[in-house]
Amino acid sequence: MSVTPADVAVVLDHVHKTYGGEQPVVALDDVSAVFMRGTSTAVMGPSGSGKSTLLHCAAGLDRPDSGRVRIGATDLSSLSEKKLTELRRSRVGFVFQAFNLVGALDVEQNILLPSRLSGHRPESAWVAEVIGRVGLGDRLRHRPAQLSGGQQQRVAIARALVTRPEVIFCDEPTGALDTRTAAEVLALLRSVVDRDGQTVVMVTHDPVAASYADRVLFLADGRIVRDMAQPGAERIAEHLALLGRRQPAVSREG
Repeated sequence: MSVTPADVAVVLDHVHKTYGGEQPVVALDDVSAVFMRGTSTAVMGPSGSGKSTLLHCAAGLDRPDSGRVRIGATDLSSLSEKKLTELRRSRVGFVFQAFNLVGALDVEQNILLPSRLSGHRPESAWVAEVIGRVGLGDRLRHRPAQLSGGQQQRVAIARALVTRPEVIFCDEPTGALDTRTAAEVLALLRSVVDRDGQTVVMVTHDPVAASYADRVLFLADGRIVRDMAQPGAERIAEHLALLGRRQPAVSREG
């Protein structure tokens, strides 16, 4: 099957990123990856392997030292900080472990916050559909402190969905949730891909969470060392256990 530019959601092209001064730490070392529209990808690896840096660079939250990142046809390196902020508000959704809700706002206000900031209010029918799908119709006037962790994460997912972003980036979205609630959140993110054709890129340490994805990228020492299509949780756990060894090239498996 041929791939057209319209099929591609995000591209990282030979991306390098370092942190620090006299003894810099290489966070990403010549990373190239393509994320297709309508797919879910999990990004995994040991602590310090570069997972969050990859996510931040792909989402335009951080700029690489060299290499290029594209969301759709837009080269992020060509954008000013103002244009980059506008892109993040209108074309990208975020879901984090810490929820990042505004405590002074109620559920509905938190969900609509990105739209208010971008100045583009979504259609009321779409807002109602998103709220219904995350099961928060009876919680709209509640503030975050009045919600469970799972409900707060559902607010964060609704907030990410409401602007109809091209891609949703998730950083440990189930890390603060119990097993049952995590499964509900993962099923919701999976439905976003299967039902809406959205693109999800998720950093996680949990093999079960990663098993919901179509594909798993494994990082070690700032490099992609394995690219696996639809592995189960057991295979994912096995490969995580082997990541102490640096692998010189990408390995792709079906």
